[in-house]
Amino acid sequence: MWCDQFDCVKNVLFFLLDCENRWFFQRKCWGFLYFYHKGLILIIKLDTKTYFFANIQGLAMQIGVPREIFANETRVAATPKTVEQLLKMGFSVAVEHNAGVKASFDDAAYEAAGATVVSTNEVWQSDLIFKVNAPQVNPETGVDEIELIKDGASLVSFIWPAQNPELLEKLSAKNINVMAMDSVPRISRAQALDALSSMANIAGYRAVVEAAHEFGRFFTGQITAAGKVPPAKVLVAGAGVAGLAAIGAAGSLGAIVRAFDVRPEVKEQVESMGAEFLEVDYKEDTSTGDGYAKEMSDEFNKAAERLYAEQAKDVDIIITTALIPGRPAPKLITKEMVDSMKAGSVIVDLAAANGGNCAYTEADKVITTANGVKIIGYTDMVSRLPTQSSQLYATNLVNLVKLLCKEKDGNIDINFDDEVLRGLTVIKAGEVTWPAPPIKVSAAPKKEAAPKVAIAPKVEKPTSPAKKYGILAAAAIAFGWVANNAPAEFLSHFTVFVLACVVGYYVVWNVTHALHTPLMSVTNAISGIIIVGALLQIGQGHSGVSVLAFIAILIASINIFGGFTVTKRMLEMFRKDK
Repeated sequence: MWCDQFDCVKNVLFFLLDCENRWFFQRKCWGFLYFYHKGLILIIKLDTKTYFFANIQGLAMQIGVPREIFANETRVAATPKTVEQLLKMGFSVAVEHNAGVKASFDDAAYEAAGATVVSTNEVWQSDLIFKVNAPQVNPETGVDEIELIKDGASLVSFIWPAQNPELLEKLSAKNINVMAMDSVPRISRAQALDALSSMANIAGYRAVVEAAHEFGRFFTGQITAAGKVPPAKVLVAGAGVAGLAAIGAAGSLGAIVRAFDVRPEVKEQVESMGAEFLEVDYKEDTSTGDGYAKEMSDEFNKAAERLYAEQAKDVDIIITTALIPGRPAPKLITKEMVDSMKAGSVIVDLAAANGGNCAYTEADKVITTANGVKIIGYTDMVSRLPTQSSQLYATNLVNLVKLLCKEKDGNIDINFDDEVLRGLTVIKAGEVTWPAPPIKVSAAPKKEAAPKVAIAPKVEKPTSPAKKYGILAAAAIAFGWVANNAPAEFLSHFTVFVLACVVGYYVVWNVTHALHTPLMSVTNAISGIIIVGALLQIGQGHSGVSVLAFIAILIASINIFGGFTVTKRMLEMFRKDK
């Protein structure tokens, strides 16, 4: 079809040469619409609503989005929103039939965004394959997805090369490129495509939702006519992305949240979210240089075990998130700790897929111990929020494409000079390139301490007692003279003024600092008391006085109503139900 219309395109190319930075609508002719961007031509056939891409330097690549066949998987690697973004970068997008249904994205939504809905075999013939999970054998058809990938294509998905050496070997047998989204370097420049962090954020949030579902009480404390309800106590083991998300979600529900992590540098983050950071009485270097926590010594683990044992007896909910890259999850919660917990307590193990942090954990199951403690071992936490997780993951892939296709011409370049692309590429042209050279997380260089200059201490001269008593005596004499000579009304007003100063001082300075801004706002409203004087003057009968009194009432009313309105809006920001 493209070749049939090539002469028509040549007729309009001369008019498109200056359109370098944007898609440009050229004209409608022969039932086609033509758009141009940096040498890339988009042709839309109006009667069938199909479209074609052509590049002056060569055909644009097609991105294929297959339907996920992994058990309990509901995510999809592209959404209608990201399809539009990919089209603007010059790619065409093919989505397998019903690929996004479980994530609430139907085929019509993809077609409306500009994608083509195709069959299984057609989608795997794309130049660039976007997936969530690694290719596997289809349990329904028995066909291995790896065999469907065409030579020279590129695959982007979670691969987990350390845990799946056999998969890496099978993929390397094909002449393809493979980029693992789980191997994105932990550096600042790569945060926009860090799919692990995106998914961990969702898993941490969902862990709290699952815990609340199984827990038999409120998270927040309440005082009702029927009695007092204590708040739930939540312990989060591990303050990474998932842990911080769990802390935020549990705290927003009103729970008392505590957290522990082997990395002391996360203490500030934990406390900034309103949680208590727990520490052990043992110091050890925990830095690894790659942003992850390292495996700790036996002495440190024993100290941490004592802390967990103590907390298990007190808390109601434990959420564990501890993982070590390429290794089984460390056991943090022993059977003895679980047995010491109160009946009705809940443990959510986010490391269940890697063996679990709890000794009782069973993958994809909720078990109840003899003493009534529930252990949740779901491995599909992220898939339980499919719409949100699909959007975040698909956005991570779009950000990856921005690195691969800087010219926005519909073609990718896996440039190993880019440390991000080098880090996540595990196979290039059939050759295994994993593991990548380590990238150390660089800390800001320490500034050399400036030489200290000796400063002579400032000697404060003590106030002379005679001077202090002299001032007090003078003030007393002055007050006595005023009291003896001033009218009685003045003395009464003066006494009220002094008492108001004293009371106001103690009232204002006992208000918490967070409420000082609404305090100043309500002070504006209270200052509108001057309206009383204007009201008394408006009926005096003098026209000039009445006009001035009316203006005073108007201005004071603005101050009163505005002050109270702004104060109300400010105070609502401090309410939990907002």
